[in-house]
Amino acid sequence: MTCRSDDLLRALGETADAVAAYLDRAITENAPLSARLAAAMRHAALAGGKRLRPFLLIESAALFGVSRDQALPAAAALECVHCYSLVHDDLPAMDDDDLRRGQPTVHRAFDEATAILAGDALLTLAFDILAREETSPSPAIRIALVAGLARASGGTGMVGGQMLDLAAEGRFESGARPALAAAEIERLQAMKTGALLDFACAGGALLGAASPEQRRCLGIYSHAVGRAFQIADDLLDVEGDAGTVGKRVGKDAAAGKATLIDSLGIEGARTELARLVAEAEKVLEGFGSAATLLAEAARFVAERRN
Repeated sequence: MTCRSDDLLRALGETADAVAAYLDRAITENAPLSARLAAAMRHAALAGGKRLRPFLLIESAALFGVSRDQALPAAAALECVHCYSLVHDDLPAMDDDDLRRGQPTVHRAFDEATAILAGDALLTLAFDILAREETSPSPAIRIALVAGLARASGGTGMVGGQMLDLAAEGRFESGARPALAAAEIERLQAMKTGALLDFACAGGALLGAASPEQRRCLGIYSHAVGRAFQIADDLLDVEGDAGTVGKRVGKDAAAGKATLIDSLGIEGARTELARLVAEAEKVLEGFGSAATLLAEAARFVAERRN
Protein backbone atom coordinates (compact mmCIF):
# COMPACT_ATOMS: atom_id res chain seq x y z
CA MET A 1 0.00 0.00 0.00
CA THR A 2 1.14 3.52 -0.73
CA CYS A 3 -0.49 6.75 0.34
CA ARG A 4 0.21 10.33 1.41
CA SER A 5 0.10 12.03 -1.97
CA ASP A 6 0.79 15.75 -1.97
CA ASP A 7 -2.93 16.36 -2.56
CA LEU A 8 -3.93 14.31 0.48
CA LEU A 9 -1.36 15.93 2.76
CA ARG A 10 -2.36 19.38 1.54
CA ALA A 11 -6.07 18.64 2.09
CA LEU A 12 -5.43 17.25 5.57
CA GLY A 13 -3.37 20.31 6.46
CA GLU A 14 -5.97 22.74 5.11
CA THR A 15 -8.73 20.94 7.00
CA ALA A 16 -6.70 20.94 10.22
CA ASP A 17 -6.03 24.69 9.90
CA ALA A 18 -9.66 25.50 9.12
CA VAL A 19 -10.99 23.39 12.00
CA ALA A 20 -8.50 24.90 14.46
CA ALA A 21 -9.43 28.43 13.41
CA TYR A 22 -13.14 27.65 13.70
CA LEU A 23 -12.75 26.09 17.16
CA ASP A 24 -10.62 28.99 18.34
CA ARG A 25 -13.39 31.39 17.32
CA ALA A 26 -16.11 29.20 18.80
CA ILE A 27 -14.37 28.97 22.17
CA THR A 28 -13.85 32.74 22.18
CA GLU A 29 -17.46 33.47 21.19
CA ASN A 30 -18.72 31.00 23.78
CA ALA A 31 -16.90 33.26 26.26
CA PRO A 32 -16.31 31.10 29.33
CA LEU A 33 -16.29 33.39 32.37
CA SER A 34 -13.29 31.45 33.61
CA ALA A 35 -10.09 32.21 31.71
CA ARG A 36 -8.72 28.93 33.09
CA LEU A 37 -11.57 26.95 31.53
CA ALA A 38 -11.07 28.65 28.16
CA ALA A 39 -7.32 27.97 28.31
CA ALA A 40 -7.93 24.29 29.10
CA MET A 41 -10.41 24.00 26.22
CA ARG A 42 -7.83 25.51 23.87
CA HIS A 43 -5.15 23.17 25.19
CA ALA A 44 -7.41 20.23 24.40
CA ALA A 45 -8.78 21.38 21.06
CA LEU A 46 -5.98 23.39 19.45
CA ALA A 47 -2.94 21.20 20.14
CA GLY A 48 -2.68 19.77 16.65
CA GLY A 49 -3.74 16.30 15.62
CA LYS A 50 -4.62 14.80 12.27
CA ARG A 51 -8.26 16.06 12.34
CA LEU A 52 -9.18 12.87 10.49
CA ARG A 53 -12.82 12.87 11.54
CA PRO A 54 -13.58 16.40 10.29
CA PHE A 55 -11.58 15.61 7.14
CA LEU A 56 -13.78 12.58 6.43
CA LEU A 57 -16.94 14.63 7.00
CA ILE A 58 -15.79 17.43 4.72
CA GLU A 59 -14.65 15.04 1.98
CA SER A 60 -17.84 12.97 2.21
CA ALA A 61 -19.90 16.13 1.82
CA ALA A 62 -17.69 17.21 -1.11
CA LEU A 63 -18.83 14.12 -3.04
CA PHE A 64 -22.20 15.88 -3.34
CA GLY A 65 -20.96 19.36 -4.13
CA VAL A 66 -20.85 20.75 -0.58
CA SER A 67 -17.93 23.14 -0.09
CA ARG A 68 -15.44 22.94 2.76
CA ASP A 69 -16.78 26.17 4.25
CA GLN A 70 -20.33 24.81 4.21
CA ALA A 71 -19.31 21.56 5.91
CA LEU A 72 -16.88 23.16 8.37
CA PRO A 73 -19.31 23.80 11.28
CA ALA A 74 -20.46 20.18 11.39
CA ALA A 75 -16.86 19.02 11.04
CA ALA A 76 -15.77 21.26 13.93
CA ALA A 77 -18.63 20.01 16.09
CA LEU A 78 -17.49 16.44 15.52
CA GLU A 79 -13.92 17.39 16.47
CA CYS A 80 -15.22 18.94 19.71
CA VAL A 81 -16.62 15.56 20.70
CA HIS A 82 -13.41 13.78 19.74
CA CYS A 83 -11.28 16.23 21.75
CA TYR A 84 -13.55 15.97 24.80
CA SER A 85 -13.26 12.18 24.64
CA LEU A 86 -9.46 12.38 24.63
CA VAL A 87 -9.43 14.69 27.66
CA HIS A 88 -11.63 12.33 29.66
CA ASP A 89 -9.92 9.18 28.36
CA ASP A 90 -6.56 10.50 29.61
CA LEU A 91 -7.79 11.04 33.18
CA PRO A 92 -6.33 8.95 36.02
CA ALA A 93 -9.66 7.14 36.47
CA MET A 94 -9.57 6.07 32.83
CA ASP A 95 -6.25 5.50 31.00
CA ASP A 96 -4.12 7.72 33.28
CA ASP A 97 -2.00 9.23 30.50
CA ASP A 98 0.52 12.04 30.86
CA LEU A 99 1.10 12.73 27.14
CA ARG A 100 -1.24 13.55 24.28
CA ARG A 101 -0.22 14.86 20.86
CA GLY A 102 3.30 15.30 22.19
CA GLN A 103 2.34 17.58 25.06
CA PRO A 104 1.07 17.17 28.65
CA THR A 105 -2.50 15.96 28.88
CA VAL A 106 -5.04 18.50 30.10
CA HIS A 107 -5.21 17.17 33.65
CA ARG A 108 -1.40 17.35 33.86
CA ALA A 109 -1.18 20.82 32.35
CA PHE A 110 -4.00 22.08 34.61
CA ASP A 111 -5.69 19.71 37.09
CA GLU A 112 -8.28 16.93 37.08
CA ALA A 113 -11.29 19.10 37.88
CA THR A 114 -10.42 21.60 35.16
CA ALA A 115 -9.87 18.77 32.68
CA ILE A 116 -13.28 17.26 33.43
CA LEU A 117 -15.01 20.61 33.00
CA ALA A 118 -13.06 21.46 29.83
CA GLY A 119 -14.18 18.13 28.35
CA ASP A 120 -17.77 18.81 29.39
CA ALA A 121 -17.63 22.26 27.80
CA LEU A 122 -16.28 20.90 24.51
CA LEU A 123 -18.96 18.21 24.40
CA THR A 124 -21.79 20.68 24.88
CA LEU A 125 -20.21 23.16 22.47
CA ALA A 126 -20.49 20.50 19.76
CA PHE A 127 -24.28 20.49 19.97
CA ASP A 128 -24.42 24.27 20.26
CA ILE A 129 -22.59 24.41 16.90
CA LEU A 130 -24.79 21.80 15.24
CA ALA A 131 -27.94 23.67 16.26
CA ARG A 132 -26.80 26.88 14.56
CA GLU A 133 -28.28 27.92 11.23
CA GLU A 134 -24.79 28.28 9.76
CA THR A 135 -24.41 24.50 10.06
CA SER A 136 -27.34 24.03 7.66
CA PRO A 137 -30.25 26.23 6.64
CA SER A 138 -32.47 23.15 6.95
CA PRO A 139 -33.86 22.53 10.48
CA ALA A 140 -34.43 18.88 9.53
CA ILE A 141 -30.77 18.40 8.63
CA ARG A 142 -29.63 20.14 11.82
CA ILE A 143 -31.88 17.87 13.90
CA ALA A 144 -30.58 14.80 12.08
CA LEU A 145 -26.98 15.89 12.70
CA VAL A 146 -27.64 16.47 16.39
CA ALA A 147 -29.34 13.10 16.76
CA GLY A 148 -26.66 11.29 14.78
CA LEU A 149 -23.77 12.75 16.75
CA ALA A 150 -25.55 12.13 20.05
CA ARG A 151 -26.04 8.45 19.20
CA ALA A 152 -22.46 8.07 17.97
CA SER A 153 -21.11 9.71 21.13
CA GLY A 154 -23.26 8.13 23.82
CA GLY A 155 -24.09 4.82 25.41
CA THR A 156 -24.73 3.03 22.13
CA GLY A 157 -21.56 4.48 20.59
CA MET A 158 -18.27 5.85 21.88
CA VAL A 159 -19.08 6.05 25.60
CA GLY A 160 -20.63 2.61 25.56
CA GLY A 161 -17.52 1.25 23.85
CA GLN A 162 -15.30 2.90 26.46
CA MET A 163 -17.34 1.22 29.20
CA LEU A 164 -16.93 -2.18 27.54
CA ASP A 165 -13.21 -1.46 27.22
CA LEU A 166 -12.88 -0.78 30.95
CA ALA A 167 -14.87 -3.91 31.75
CA ALA A 168 -12.52 -5.93 29.55
CA GLU A 169 -9.62 -4.62 31.68
CA GLY A 170 -11.27 -6.09 34.78
CA ARG A 171 -12.06 -2.70 36.32
CA PHE A 172 -15.39 -3.72 37.84
CA GLU A 173 -16.93 -6.28 40.17
CA SER A 174 -14.52 -9.18 40.76
CA GLY A 175 -11.71 -7.61 38.78
CA ALA A 176 -11.58 -10.61 36.46
CA ARG A 177 -10.57 -9.94 32.88
CA PRO A 178 -13.00 -11.75 30.57
CA ALA A 179 -11.58 -13.51 27.54
CA LEU A 180 -13.26 -11.75 24.62
CA ALA A 181 -13.81 -13.43 21.27
CA ALA A 182 -12.71 -11.58 18.15
CA ALA A 183 -16.33 -10.63 17.38
CA GLU A 184 -16.72 -9.09 20.85
CA ILE A 185 -13.52 -7.10 20.45
CA GLU A 186 -14.71 -5.87 17.06
CA ARG A 187 -18.02 -4.73 18.56
CA LEU A 188 -16.22 -2.90 21.37
CA GLN A 189 -13.91 -1.15 18.93
CA ALA A 190 -16.73 -0.37 16.49
CA MET A 191 -18.45 1.52 19.31
CA LYS A 192 -15.43 3.14 20.94
CA THR A 193 -13.55 4.19 17.80
CA GLY A 194 -15.74 3.43 14.81
CA ALA A 195 -18.91 5.27 15.83
CA LEU A 196 -17.48 8.78 15.39
CA LEU A 197 -15.82 7.80 12.12
CA ASP A 198 -19.17 6.43 10.92
CA PHE A 199 -20.82 9.72 11.86
CA ALA A 200 -18.18 11.65 9.92
CA CYS A 201 -19.24 10.04 6.65
CA ALA A 202 -22.92 9.95 7.54
CA GLY A 203 -22.81 13.64 8.47
CA GLY A 204 -21.26 14.54 5.14
CA ALA A 205 -23.92 12.50 3.37
CA LEU A 206 -26.64 14.33 5.32
CA LEU A 207 -25.28 17.73 4.34
CA GLY A 208 -25.08 16.58 0.73
CA ALA A 209 -28.57 15.05 0.57
CA ALA A 210 -27.09 11.72 -0.53
CA SER A 211 -29.30 8.93 -1.81
CA PRO A 212 -29.90 5.80 0.31
CA GLU A 213 -27.49 3.82 -1.88
CA GLN A 214 -24.82 6.50 -1.58
CA ARG A 215 -25.27 6.53 2.21
CA ARG A 216 -24.97 2.74 2.25
CA CYS A 217 -21.68 2.84 0.34
CA LEU A 218 -20.25 5.51 2.61
CA GLY A 219 -21.33 3.42 5.59
CA ILE A 220 -19.35 0.44 4.30
CA TYR A 221 -16.37 2.71 3.69
CA SER A 222 -16.48 4.31 7.15
CA HIS A 223 -16.85 0.92 8.86
CA ALA A 224 -13.77 -0.38 7.04
CA VAL A 225 -11.81 2.78 7.88
CA GLY A 226 -12.88 2.57 11.51
CA ARG A 227 -11.66 -1.00 11.85
CA ALA A 228 -8.43 -0.15 10.04
CA PHE A 229 -7.86 2.84 12.32
CA GLN A 230 -8.19 0.72 15.45
CA ILE A 231 -5.95 -2.08 14.17
CA ALA A 232 -3.32 0.48 13.17
CA ASP A 233 -3.64 2.04 16.63
CA ASP A 234 -3.16 -1.35 18.27
CA LEU A 235 -0.07 -2.00 16.14
CA LEU A 236 1.37 1.40 17.10
CA ASP A 237 0.88 0.58 20.77
CA VAL A 238 2.89 -2.61 20.26
CA GLU A 239 5.55 -1.38 17.82
CA GLY A 240 5.66 2.42 18.06
CA ASP A 241 7.67 4.76 20.25
CA ALA A 242 6.26 7.59 22.34
CA GLY A 243 8.35 10.24 20.58
CA THR A 244 6.81 9.43 17.21
CA VAL A 245 3.33 8.43 18.33
CA GLY A 246 2.96 11.45 20.64
CA LYS A 247 1.54 9.45 23.54
CA ARG A 248 2.55 6.61 25.82
CA VAL A 249 2.89 3.24 24.07
CA GLY A 250 2.74 -0.30 25.43
CA LYS A 251 -0.14 0.70 27.66
CA ASP A 252 -2.72 -1.68 26.16
CA ALA A 253 -0.79 -4.79 27.16
CA ALA A 254 0.02 -3.32 30.57
CA ALA A 255 -3.66 -2.59 31.20
CA GLY A 256 -4.83 -5.93 29.81
CA LYS A 257 -6.86 -4.26 27.09
CA ALA A 258 -8.58 -6.50 24.56
CA THR A 259 -7.23 -5.92 21.05
CA LEU A 260 -7.39 -7.78 17.77
CA ILE A 261 -3.60 -8.19 17.90
CA ASP A 262 -4.22 -10.87 20.52
CA SER A 263 -6.35 -12.96 18.18
CA LEU A 264 -4.85 -12.04 14.79
CA GLY A 265 -1.18 -11.66 15.64
CA ILE A 266 0.93 -8.89 14.15
CA GLU A 267 1.17 -10.36 10.66
CA GLY A 268 -2.51 -11.28 10.67
CA ALA A 269 -3.33 -7.72 11.68
CA ARG A 270 -1.33 -6.34 8.76
CA THR A 271 -3.13 -8.71 6.40
CA GLU A 272 -6.48 -7.56 7.75
CA LEU A 273 -5.44 -3.93 7.32
CA ALA A 274 -4.70 -4.54 3.63
CA ARG A 275 -8.07 -6.26 3.20
CA LEU A 276 -9.94 -3.38 4.85
CA VAL A 277 -8.20 -0.78 2.68
CA ALA A 278 -9.11 -2.78 -0.44
CA GLU A 279 -12.72 -2.95 0.74
CA ALA A 280 -12.82 0.80 1.34
CA GLU A 281 -11.36 1.54 -2.10
CA LYS A 282 -13.74 -0.85 -3.84
CA VAL A 283 -16.92 0.62 -2.37
CA LEU A 284 -15.87 4.13 -3.43
CA GLU A 285 -15.55 3.21 -7.11
CA GLY A 286 -19.08 4.35 -7.85
CA PHE A 287 -18.19 7.91 -6.87
CA GLY A 288 -15.40 8.10 -9.46
CA SER A 289 -12.48 10.48 -9.16
CA ALA A 290 -14.38 12.63 -6.64
CA ALA A 291 -13.55 9.98 -4.01
CA THR A 292 -9.80 9.91 -4.66
CA LEU A 293 -8.91 11.65 -1.40
CA LEU A 294 -11.22 9.39 0.60
CA ALA A 295 -9.52 6.33 -0.90
CA GLU A 296 -6.10 7.76 -0.07
CA ALA A 297 -7.31 8.52 3.45
CA ALA A 298 -8.04 4.83 3.97
CA ARG A 299 -4.45 4.02 3.06
CA PHE A 300 -3.20 6.86 5.24
CA VAL A 301 -5.09 5.43 8.23
CA ALA A 302 -3.61 1.97 7.71
CA GLU A 303 -0.03 3.21 7.33
CA ARG A 304 0.06 6.00 9.92
CA ARG A 305 2.93 6.21 12.38
CA ASN A 306 1.27 8.46 14.95
